[in-house]
Amino acid sequence: MIVVENISKSFKSFRALDGVSFTARDGEITGVIGPNGAGKTTTMRILYTVLQPDSGRVLIDGLDLARDRIAAQRRIGVLPDARGLYPRLTAREQIRYYGLLHGMDKALLERRIDLLASQLGMDEFIDRRSKGFSRGQSLKVALARAMIHDPPNLLFDEPTNGLDIASSRAMRELLRSLRDQGRCILFCSHIMAEVMALCDRLVVFAHGRIVADGTPAELEHLTGKQDLEEILLTVTDSATA
Repeated sequence: MIVVENISKSFKSFRALDGVSFTARDGEITGVIGPNGAGKTTTMRILYTVLQPDSGRVLIDGLDLARDRIAAQRRIGVLPDARGLYPRLTAREQIRYYGLLHGMDKALLERRIDLLASQLGMDEFIDRRSKGFSRGQSLKVALARAMIHDPPNLLFDEPTNGLDIASSRAMRELLRSLRDQGRCILFCSHIMAEVMALCDRLVVFAHGRIVADGTPAELEHLTGKQDLEEILLTVTDSATA
């Protein structure tokens, strides 16, 4: 479970986050949505441990991200929008490198690589260098890196960006499967139809704050709208007024 408590973050005079609080629960997909510049990316980067908040705290399964950073990092898997593959390394070498960074036992690590390669359909290119990989292949490598240490909490930023229809569908099925295993999944996307189809709970950002937080049904009741785009526009417009 991921608990965000009253975090704030400024970049010089610009206040990117202003007292953001929400909870992403185990066994649920929590969607993070909002317009560009609303604070979603800054929040995700804090959860990735790339940034530190000016105030507030983040708990990963009860571990304070600032005080117990290494232990908390071992409980999260991150799939960023920028996949960041090393072109000279094979897919296997990429995944192995991340496993070693997490301090995994070498024998267990090799078993996990083989398992993920099979589960994600990577056997045909697992020992190829990453230069020239398709978007789908690059995504699978990045996803395997995120999952190599079998973390209970997963952070996905635009996971279907640039994928074809078949690959997008496979990703949605994987997300549902991971949720059904009891994992906590935080999901950030601009594709509203995908968010509505996947997410058990929605956290809506606007102007560095949370302006709505609830199940899709609760947000429909709150706004009187059924279309997620209309719900988003209604709550963000209300925050501006």
